[in-house]
Amino acid sequence: MEQILRIEGMTCGHCVAAVEQELRAVPGIAEVRVDLAAGTATVVGDGFTDDALRAAVDEAGYQVVG
Repeated sequence: MEQILRIEGMTCGHCVAAVEQELRAVPGIAEVRVDLAAGTATVVGDGFTDDALRAAVDEAGYQVVG
């Protein structure tokens, strides 16, 4: 399963690294790709929930939009 998240507030490479680290820690995530210019994160895997993804992005200090 692939899901794309729109993330508000990322401005630099550190932001990307923080979001990637938190999303990779979510159980069921196999792959994470964060695009700073687009303000998105693409996650691939099985068994994760929207709430878990939102919580991970929140933990990194950012917010999922939509």
